Amino acid sequence: MPGYNGTSLAFAEAAAWKDCFAEIEGYLSAEDGYWKNHDIWKKDATAFAERRIRLEGVKGSIIADFSTISEGRLKSELKYYALWSLSTGVISASTFSQNYRPAVKDLGEFLQDKDCGFGITEIVITEDELTEKGWSAFHKDTVLRVLDRARTILSDIYDIGDETEKDVWRALRIPGARLSAAQKRAKPTLRFNEIPDFYKAGVKRYMRRMVVKRSWSHCSEMLRYIRTFFRLFYENQYEDGFLKSLNRFDIEKYLEWIAEAYENDNATYASKSVSFIREYLDYIQMAEYPEAPEKDVYRLIYDDDIPKRERTEDTFEKIRYIPEPIRIQLDANVSAIEPREMQPLYVLLRETGWRGTDILNLRYDNCLDYVWDKEDTKYVPYLCGEITKTGIPLLKIPIREDVAEMVEGLKKEAADRSTEQNNPERYLFNTYKGVNLGLPYSKMAFANAVQDMINRKGILDADGKPYHFRTHSLRHTRATEYAEQGMPIGVIQRMLGHCSLQMSLHYAKVSDNVLYKKWKETEALGILHLTADPPEKMRAAVPAGTVSYECVREGLDAVRVPFGVCFKPSKLQCKTQLKHCLECASFCSTHENLEEYREEIRRVEAQIALGKQLCRPEWVDKNQAYLELLMAMADRICQEGIVHKNGSLREEPNA
Repeated sequence: MPGYNGTSLAFAEAAAWKDCFAEIEGYLSAEDGYWKNHDIWKKDATAFAERRIRLEGVKGSIIADFSTISEGRLKSELKYYALWSLSTGVISASTFSQNYRPAVKDLGEFLQDKDCGFGITEIVITEDELTEKGWSAFHKDTVLRVLDRARTILSDIYDIGDETEKDVWRALRIPGARLSAAQKRAKPTLRFNEIPDFYKAGVKRYMRRMVVKRSWSHCSEMLRYIRTFFRLFYENQYEDGFLKSLNRFDIEKYLEWIAEAYENDNATYASKSVSFIREYLDYIQMAEYPEAPEKDVYRLIYDDDIPKRERTEDTFEKIRYIPEPIRIQLDANVSAIEPREMQPLYVLLRETGWRGTDILNLRYDNCLDYVWDKEDTKYVPYLCGEITKTGIPLLKIPIREDVAEMVEGLKKEAADRSTEQNNPERYLFNTYKGVNLGLPYSKMAFANAVQDMINRKGILDADGKPYHFRTHSLRHTRATEYAEQGMPIGVIQRMLGHCSLQMSLHYAKVSDNVLYKKWKETEALGILHLTADPPEKMRAAVPAGTVSYECVREGLDAVRVPFGVCFKPSKLQCKTQLKHCLECASFCSTHENLEEYREEIRRVEAQIALGKQLCRPEWVDKNQAYLELLMAMADRICQEGIVHKNGSLREEPNA
């Protein structure tokens, strides 16, 4: 290999190892560096709640104790092992506190007089050495188990091979993974440890496609339901290879297991456990994975099998917007938020209604644009950003001029401070020092800053307690304000960056006061006259027995099919449309059918003209393909007389 030498390879490996250890240090720096800066992790630390580590059953006040471990790489590695195990639920906090905490402490004392190398991967301890310490069999086994499990986890991190071949994928090591700025800070992973070995390679192949096509959060959710799917089947005595022979009876049993598993949970979980699995099985079948079901997936899992999600009215009740008296106080005390760099975050969240991750994802080189408005005859400022959750590469919404001036100042400051080393992604809200160098601010740090201001200013809720602030409540509040001011739901969808109107409806809850106000204004118009005389002659807007194409909902097809029109949802696959009868090997057509072709061609041309008039390109495209097929068949009949793909096989041979 040209230019190859052992020295350059050693330097490359050393640099890769340094990056891997920096990943460990960064992981421990979460929750304001609590895990890295404290050798004794106490149960009452807020970091456990922020990390969502469950503490049920913990006896005593200490979860972990690393005080006997010498400073250096080994301590960081053991802390990483402990935090990773607690965060993922591999070890419960009560088990770690009771069994692993004393094991780690005693291990540190044992290693103080032993030359153990630089890290845990170099440590070699035999059972005989521990026996000499007089430890019990259980204690020796626990210490060796800590070493073995930590060594396995750390060796996976230090492995610089192809990330997608491992059992734990780290998002930051996968090129093209769709991550928001906030997710990059959290350094998320995908774990395949619980996928059965027989299916693990196929699931990894599927997820390799997903991570560059869908958001990382969607991929994480998808993998969780795939794990549950396989777990339920294996728990019920199914064996390797069952997927290939999957039948309707098996699916019906799976639906029963799901109904039982999620009986007391949100209905969305049960719904996704079916819809996500159908999406997964459908793809591996179309891609012809060797383990894919032989039977058509849509004959295994029907549309009606997917449980209904929670009712819309129940969803409305869960929307948390900030009550007006509290919102007024928050807006009036923005300047009291400390540190000061968090103040612009609040302003932009209130101004736009975007998610916290969307604002943190803004880049100083393209976050502001000016668009000419012909009515106001001036350039209007627009905020521009990528919405990673819904896959919108560039969302632009208008903002007020004073907010635009603030953004201009932030842009200039970021451009002056940024280099390729400290801000390679050009974040508007960038961290310029520390372990999170080159990453945006923390959402948790912002929420804590606002909560601290609320506590200092004495902003109370209806119960007389300090108001509990949630960053996402600013989004709910803005959506409600949009709706209350009469903004059309389609515009609200665009402003908030939703992928569907239904999602906008969930957020756009109108308060009872505004509901009464709008009703009162409408009532004053005198639209309804119960005593009025009916007109002598009434004419229906649409003749009976016909279709009003102008009123057909968005997302529905309007495709000519024999003897009618198909109005199926555009997203729903239809094998009849994908492979028309005219393309079937059993289809036969002759001169006797030519007039039918001509009549059908005229009807389809009229359908295409109507689609163009209504600006429905999906209608035009599908009907155009059908038209070309009809015309091609008519031409063949004129030339050949009879068209039958099986040719002479249609008739018995002459005796």
